This record gives sequence, C-alpha cells and structure tokens, in this order.
Amino acid sequence: MAYDVIVLGSGPGGYPAAIRASQLGFKVAIIEKESLGGVCLNWGCIPTKALLKSAQVYDYAKHSTNYGINITGVQHDFPAVIKRSRGVADKMSKGVQFLMKKNKIDVIMGYGKIAGKGKIEVTAADGKKQVVEAKYIVIATGARSRQLPAMPIDGKKIIGYREAMVLPQQPKSMIVVGSGAIGVEFADFYNSMGTKVTVVEFMPRVVPVEDEEISKELEKQLKKKGITIMTSAEVTAVDTSGSGVKAKVKSASGETSLEADILLSAVGIAANIENIGLEESGIKTEKGKIVVDKYGQTNVASIYAIGDCAPGQALAHVAGKEGILAAEHIGYLEKKYHHLPEPVDYNNIPGCTYCTPEIASVGYTEKQAKDAGYEVKVGKFPFMASGKASAAGNTDGFVKVIFDAKYGEFLGAHMIGSGVTDMIAEVVVARKLETTYHEILNSVHPHPTMSEAVKEATAAAYGEAIDI
Repeated sequence: MAYDVIVLGSGPGGYPAAIRASQLGFKVAIIEKESLGGVCLNWGCIPTKALLKSAQVYDYAKHSTNYGINITGVQHDFPAVIKRSRGVADKMSKGVQFLMKKNKIDVIMGYGKIAGKGKIEVTAADGKKQVVEAKYIVIATGARSRQLPAMPIDGKKIIGYREAMVLPQQPKSMIVVGSGAIGVEFADFYNSMGTKVTVVEFMPRVVPVEDEEISKELEKQLKKKGITIMTSAEVTAVDTSGSGVKAKVKSASGETSLEADILLSAVGIAANIENIGLEESGIKTEKGKIVVDKYGQTNVASIYAIGDCAPGQALAHVAGKEGILAAEHIGYLEKKYHHLPEPVDYNNIPGCTYCTPEIASVGYTEKQAKDAGYEVKVGKFPFMASGKASAAGNTDGFVKVIFDAKYGEFLGAHMIGSGVTDMIAEVVVARKLETTYHEILNSVHPHPTMSEAVKEATAAAYGEAIDI
C-alpha cells in the first residue's frame, strides 16, 4: 500500500496533519494503535473538561441560595459523572472518524514502527503485520505520564491521569503529586466531589510556570476550598502494602508522612519515542524528544515529528499547529503549496488551566520581562470590580498585563478567574499583530463582559483606569 504521506498517531497533532495533507491533494493514511483522537480527545483535554463541568454544576447547585434559588438534597452520582465524561470523549473520537472519511484518509489500526526508508510496519491487535509505504512520514506519537522511581504507577493505588478519569468509585482521600495543569485540575475536581485532597509540589509554588502573582492567587483559592497545599516538598517513598497509600514527604520543615486512599502522580509527561524505529532510521533525539527544524523536519529529510514527541510546548493546540505546518511544508516541497509556511512562534503560545478559577496566560511573565532587560509597565484589574463578574457571582481573580515602557509592546498577559481561558485569545491575536497598549485602549470592549478586564488592566498600566 503506497501513500504520499503517512501520519503515525491520530492525536490533536496527527489528525490535523493528515487532514491538511489531504486538503493539499496528497494521498494520506493515518496509523493509530488505540483510539482516534489520541490522548487529548480520549484521556486528556476533553474528558477532563467534562469532569470539571460536572464539578462546577454540582458546586452551583450546592450554592444555589446565593442566586436566590433554593435547591435541597443536592447529591452527585460519581459513576454517572465518569460515564458522562466517557460519553463526551467517545463522541469526539467518533467525530475524528467522520473527519477521516470526509477527507478520504485511510485509517490503519495497529502499532506502527518505521521499517526503512518510506516504510512503516504496522502490527494489528491480533498480531498480523503489514507494511505500508509513503514518500513522507509524520511522527505524532504523543506522550504518556512520566514515572518517578519513588512512585511507580500500579494503576490501582498509585495512578496516572488515565486511571484518575475512570476510577470505579470516589476515593475518600487523595494525594496529588505535582501542581501543573493536570495536577491542579484533578485536585480541584476531586475536592469539589468531596474527596480530601493534598497537593505536593516540588517547586516553591503551585503552577510554577505561571506568573508569581497568579500562583499566589491560585494557592489562596485552592486552600479556601479546603485543599491542603505543600510546596518545596518531595515524595521520597510510597508504601502501598496497607489498605491505602502512605507517602513519605520531605520538605524544608522536615519529613512527614501522608496517608490516603490513592496517590495521583502528575509529575509531567514522557514522549513516546521508544520502539518506533528511530534508532534504525538514524533519527536524532535529544533529552527524550525528536530533534526537528523550524518546519518539524527531522535530520532525515522525508520524516517529520510534531506534538509532544518533539521539543515545543506539550499542548494540544501546539501539536495541531505543528501538524498543519508539517503538511504545508511537505506541500511546498512538492509544489502543492505556493510559499514556505510560517513557522510556529513559540513565544506566543497561550497556556490554559481549567480548574476553578481558571488560569490563562501568554507571553512574558513580569519576572521574565525584567530578566530580558525590558523596562515594564504593569496593570492589574480585579474581577471584584467587574459588573459582569459580580452579576455572575464569580469575582475571584484578576487580569494582569505587561507592556514594554519604551514602545508600548504587549509583552504578556496573565489571567485567573471565571472564563479566562476564552479571553486569552484576544491577547494572542493582539501580540501577533504587534499591537501596543494604544490599540487595546482604543478598541471598545463590550459592557458588561469579563473581557473588559483586559482593557481596564491596560488602562491601569498607563494610569488611565476608570473602574478601579
């Protein structure tokens, strides 16, 4: 079976790569060992948002009297919450199946391994093997939960994100190790459902990649909800011999022992680059990732790598853009795309965390901007001063914006609050257009909306704030 392009993996990077290649007139196949849509649609981005929505609805119902509505006897059905999440994931996976048919992309189910120039050996679930050929190969094999020696995942008492999404019954207590997006989202979900949650973070603050003020605000909000937070702390050993887990935790204040029903390891991810034929093909790797150029091309010219197995940020929207870029670069080489595609700007990638309150950010943090030598103007607008936030009962959090004092360049924005993951795109587009504070201030934002906070924070940075 011969193709122009074969994509290895059908996640949020792989299936857009396949679709874009098909749109450009190539004969395309996609190889998937499990479920179309990869981790994001089946075990990551989408089903976790479904879980968090259920938690939010439950929380609204419990606090309905705040809105003048009296709901009594509010209870949640944990298995039904999990079932709804799986239903949402299944629907999205079926949507990718439809897109493959619509775009005339052949789907080959099985485990793919590069087997020489332009060849991939596919082993089906029943052990049958076939070899498919293509002029170009796009590796989009994604990543999995990273494991630490002190916390080997057994799938029962020490779990990763996959198991956390389908627990048969709700644990009474849980230790979450790691406070990145995955860690705090699950901590928030289980806490909202009534599980006693303790978060252990190795770094000095939660969500350590975020601006320091965002970290401080999130920690305050999580503690207010009853979540125990331990920062500058490390799990050194876990004992699973009893009915639950016992974790030894070392911190600046000494060593302590935590007990819980379950421990969730959320300490990052590891790229899926083993046993896919990289060594045999001479494809270079570095620090556990496949080395690529700005178009996603590996050192073997006809092979590309995108998404979590490549060096960019491990985010679904990054993978999707890299997949499209790879397809368009192949199109350019084959004279099916009329110009060199524009490489991904990794300095303008939004990051979102979907706990309550949500976090969204793009560009420089205040510290990064100062470290880079900028003189900055910083503005903040608290949602407490927002009419829409007050009406909605969601006044926690703020928007923080950072501008270059010399030229007014929009260096970064950092948000924490309700719905901010839908607001950050304004700043991404503004930065892409090289917008300054002047254009933000002179773009009329609708009232009352949460999005006004971007304009108000900008006004605050320049001493022109109206509502604070």
